[in-house]
Amino acid sequence: MEPNVRFWITERQSFIRRFVQWTELLDPTNLVVSIEKIENSRQLLLRNEAASLRDLEDRRVQDAWKRSLSTVHPDSSRLIPVPFRPAALLPFTAPMVTLSRLAPDSIPRSLLPHVSFYTYTTVFNLINGNASYNRRLHESLLLETGVIASSSFFGLLPHLLQLRLKSALWQKALPIIILTHISAMNVVAVRSLEPIRGIEVMDKDGNVMGYSRKAGTKAVRDTATSRIVLFGTSAFIPEVFSHFFTRTQFFRQYPWSLWTFKLSCTILVMGLMVPFSFSMYPQIGRIQCSHLETEIQSATEETELFYNRGV
Repeated sequence: MEPNVRFWITERQSFIRRFVQWTELLDPTNLVVSIEKIENSRQLLLRNEAASLRDLEDRRVQDAWKRSLSTVHPDSSRLIPVPFRPAALLPFTAPMVTLSRLAPDSIPRSLLPHVSFYTYTTVFNLINGNASYNRRLHESLLLETGVIASSSFFGLLPHLLQLRLKSALWQKALPIIILTHISAMNVVAVRSLEPIRGIEVMDKDGNVMGYSRKAGTKAVRDTATSRIVLFGTSAFIPEVFSHFFTRTQFFRQYPWSLWTFKLSCTILVMGLMVPFSFSMYPQIGRIQCSHLETEIQSATEETELFYNRGV
């Protein structure tokens, strides 16, 4: 049984416990850990199938879990590329969110931040989604290209409409609303094959019972909801603080400080919201067998099955 799957199934964690766990997994040092250390950690966990962060106080085992959970995909057991590991989301997206929210002098200047942001989030959502269903390379490439293009276009809409909007409130609120909705739709679009083809559902021992479209729908819906909370809050709170900051004497003396203030505020808010949003739902979700397809219900006597929700 894949160690990461075993961990999330056996560790029936509360929201607080998941939040604390994610603060450890989002440690930036997980981006620079060597492949050799990851392989050694995996071997340790495979040898000791009873190893658990809750049961054992062995520091080596705790470090092994941390490296494995933060760098290895639970479906494919493959290493997640460094730029797209969960710990990389904050340092990559915080500057992009800030730049995309600044009022540009022209549309061409706002194009690069938006394309960069939606390209990164699209690839991140695909790599960290469920990987248990059949997916061809050309399908992934076509899907990614379409999602990036459409997300970037809709992301630029607020800047196109600013010339027509006379209300200062709408000029501030519309970009936040659109960013929030596109972030959710990006997840739905890039992982659209999961509800269509179904994802693996398994029992508590890791035995696959079949492929469920209903589980795929739930996995995508829960992840999209977490993105709404993450990017919606991360865009809204810095905008509120910036509104009051622009009224201070310091801003009047140093107007260039607004960009630095927004970036710092965005990093602080996202630093809290990333583990919060990842913790909203378990990494390995649970679903009642009675809610699944008939063929899966007939294949097992278990009342509860498990699936990888993705990040």
